[in-house]
Amino acid sequence: MMQATAYAAAASVFGIGLYCVLTNRDMIKICIGMSLMESALVLVLVALAYRADATAPVLIGDHVAYVDPLPHALSLTAIVIGAGVISLALALTVITYRRYGSTDIRRVLGRKP
Repeated sequence: MMQATAYAAAASVFGIGLYCVLTNRDMIKICIGMSLMESALVLVLVALAYRADATAPVLIGDHVAYVDPLPHALSLTAIVIGAGVISLALALTVITYRRYGSTDIRRVLGRKP
């Protein structure tokens, strides 16, 4: 039940991010949509690591079920890579704004808004 709720939340957040990327013409809003999609990926990775009645993989005591730490490490890696991608996209947006005076993709490409 807990994982199904997390997957549904991740799917809805990813859908909102995808909608932002596909429908907006403003580069900053597209970056926000990309960030939402990255957050949904991290939520899926954390939901994959959930195990009912499991404990941390510290070998103290006589627990039978342990949580796999690999999805947590992958989520940290995804956060770092996502921060780098978003910062690069925002830096390119700032450069585009300084050169063209707008962050609207249609104006940058020379099309009518």
